[in-house]
Amino acid sequence: MAEGLSTVIVERRPGAAEAELRADLPPLLAKIYAARGITSVRELDLSLTGLLAPDALPGIDAAAARLASAVRDQEHIKIIGDFDADGATASVIAVSALRAMGAAQVSFLVPNRFEFGYGLTPEIVELAVRDNPDLLVTVDNGVSSVAGAATARAAGLGLVITDHHLPGGELPVADAIVNPNLPGSEFGSTALAGVGVIFYVVGAVRSVLRACGWFEDRGIEAPNIAEYLDLVALGTVADVVPLDRNNRILVQQGLRRIRAGRTRPGIQALCEAAGRDMGSLRAQDIGFAIGPRLNAAGRLDDMSIGIRCLLADALPEARSLATALEQLNKARRAIQQEMTSEAELLVANVPADSQRLGLCVYEPGWHQGVVGIVAGRLRERFHRPVIAFADAGDVAPDELKGSARSIDGVHVRDALDAIAARFPGLIVKFGGHAMAAGLSIRRIHYKRFAAAFADEVERWVTEDEVRGVVLSDGELSAPDIHLDNAERIADAGPWGQAFPEPVFHGDFELVHQRVVGEKHTRLTLRLGGSVVDAIAFNQLPLAGVKRARIAYQLDRNDYRERTTLQLRVVHIEALQS
Repeated sequence: MAEGLSTVIVERRPGAAEAELRADLPPLLAKIYAARGITSVRELDLSLTGLLAPDALPGIDAAAARLASAVRDQEHIKIIGDFDADGATASVIAVSALRAMGAAQVSFLVPNRFEFGYGLTPEIVELAVRDNPDLLVTVDNGVSSVAGAATARAAGLGLVITDHHLPGGELPVADAIVNPNLPGSEFGSTALAGVGVIFYVVGAVRSVLRACGWFEDRGIEAPNIAEYLDLVALGTVADVVPLDRNNRILVQQGLRRIRAGRTRPGIQALCEAAGRDMGSLRAQDIGFAIGPRLNAAGRLDDMSIGIRCLLADALPEARSLATALEQLNKARRAIQQEMTSEAELLVANVPADSQRLGLCVYEPGWHQGVVGIVAGRLRERFHRPVIAFADAGDVAPDELKGSARSIDGVHVRDALDAIAARFPGLIVKFGGHAMAAGLSIRRIHYKRFAAAFADEVERWVTEDEVRGVVLSDGELSAPDIHLDNAERIADAGPWGQAFPEPVFHGDFELVHQRVVGEKHTRLTLRLGGSVVDAIAFNQLPLAGVKRARIAYQLDRNDYRERTTLQLRVVHIEALQS
C-alpha cells in the first residue's frame, strides 16, 4: 500500500499576471510573487504601516476595556495558555505586556495535556481558582470552552477569551471574546494566530490606559508593543498558519528585531541551542529548528518550561531552560521516529482492496504528545488526510486522543463536524482548523470512526485529487543556479504556509552520491557544463542511477566560515539514461 499511496508528480505552479509589480524587481522574483497571487507593489510592503487596523477585530474593544479596568483596579489576572508554541508565545506577551502596563499581579497557567487536555476546561478553572484570581484571560484557546466558561462564571470570575480557532455552534459566555473567525467578523485576516490576536489586544489595552492618563498618573512609561514582535514571529510561524500579508508583516518585523539583536534572552538561547545565527535567522529556521524545541516541552512535559525560558530576564537562566528544552526535543525525536516507523508499517500492511483516502492509525502505547507529528509525517508521505491516535491516559482511560493533519481540498475540522452530525456520540469532542484538528473518541469506537472518516474524506476528494504533487516554479538554466539568487529569494520572504518557499525542478546528471548522517544523501549534480552540490534529507542514494529529475530549493551552505550554494532536494526520481 505504501508504494501505491506515495506517487509524487512534479507540476509547474500556475502562473499569474505580473501587473503593477516594480519594474526594478528581478524577473525571477516577479514570476515567483505572481504565482503566489501578488499583483501590486503594495502587497510587497511589509512595514508596520501596512498592518490591519484593530477596529474590525471582533470583541477587541470590550476586551481592552475589561483588561484596562483590571489593571487600574489592581486585580489578579491569570493567563490560561495552550501547550504549543503559539500558546506559549501568546502567554508570554500577555504576562509581559500587562506587567509592563502596571498590573499588580499577573500569573499564568498552562494545562498539562496529559492531565487536563486542551483549553479552558472546568478542571483547569477549578485549579486556577486556588490562586484567587479576579480575571481569567485565555490565549490561543477558549472559543469552544462553553463548560469551562460556565464554571468560571459560577466561581464569580471575570473572563476574557482570545483565540483564533474556529468556533462551534455555541459560544461561551464571557466578558469579551476576541477572535477573527467569529461569525460576522469583518477583520481582514482570518489567518491570525493566537499570538497575533493577543498582540492586537495588548495594543488596544495600552490605548485605553493611555487615553485615561494611567501612565502619566502612575509615572510609568507606556510599553512599546513592537517589542513583542519577536514573540509574534515565533508563534505565528510555529503554528503554521497561512502567511497572508498581515501575517507576513508580523513575521518580517519580528525577524528584523531578532536579526538586529533586539530580542529577549529566551529566543537568543533557543537560537544558540538550535545552532542558528540570529543575524541571519529566517522563517524556515523558526519552523524547523526553534519552534520544535519550544513545542517539545508541551509534547513531553510541561509548557511552563518554555514560557519561563521566554520570560527569563537574563541569558544564563534562559540558557539553562533552553538546555532543558533541547533535551526534551532529543527525546521527542527518538519517540517520533519509532512511532512513525510503526505507523508506516500499519499503513503498508493494509490490503490493496481496503485502501482509503482518509487514514487513521493507532497503536497502544503511543505517546499522545507526538501523534500530531506522526500524522503530519504520514500526510506528507501518503498525500491524504491522516489522524493518529494515542491512549488518553488515566484522565479518560476508555478514550483515545487523535491529532489530524489534512491536505488542500479537505477542511478537516468541517469533516469532523459532519461526522459528529451524522453519527451523534461517535466523537466525544473536537476542534481545530482546515488543515489540523484534535479530537477524542471512545476506544471501542475506533474502527467505526476510522470507517466514517474515510467515507467523509471521499466525499471531499477523489483518488486523482490526492496524488502527491510537488508544485514547481519552473526550470532554471545553469547560469541562474547561483548563490546570488539563493540570497535574493531568502530575502524575499518570509516564506511559509500558503506563501511557500520557491521550488524549481530540472533533469540533472548524478555525478556522485554519498550517505551522510545515516539516512541523508549528499549529491554532486551536473546541469549542462555546471556542477553544483545538493543535499537530500531522509533520502538514500539511488543505486545505479545516472540521471534524475529533481525538485529543489536554492539554499546556502555555511561551512567553515565559507558560504556556498547548495540545492536542497524536495523530490528526486530516476530517469532512464
